[in-house]
Amino acid sequence: MTTKPAITIKYCVQCNWLLRAAWMAQELLNSFADELASVTLEPGTGGVYQITANEQVIWERKRDGGFPDAAALKQRLCALYFPDKTPAHGSHRKTP
Repeated sequence: MTTKPAITIKYCVQCNWLLRAAWMAQELLNSFADELASVTLEPGTGGVYQITANEQVIWERKRDGGFPDAAALKQRLCALYFPDKTPAHGSHRKTP
């Protein structure tokens, strides 16, 4: 793959989900520092919590039934962009 994924975490400021979004950004940067183009936090409203990679939704709170744990999100990112990589955190778990 020639293009590194750009991750965007859109979070609800009304719900005070900034710390949750920042924690997830930190988890992704720790695991994929050299493989990502960027990780961006984008404030939103209305209960939004959505994580995209190159504008493709990889997690959406309402659609996916809540918030992802770090392992599940890393597994989804690996499945889409890094099939040969096993995420260090929670690699023994399967993504639903």
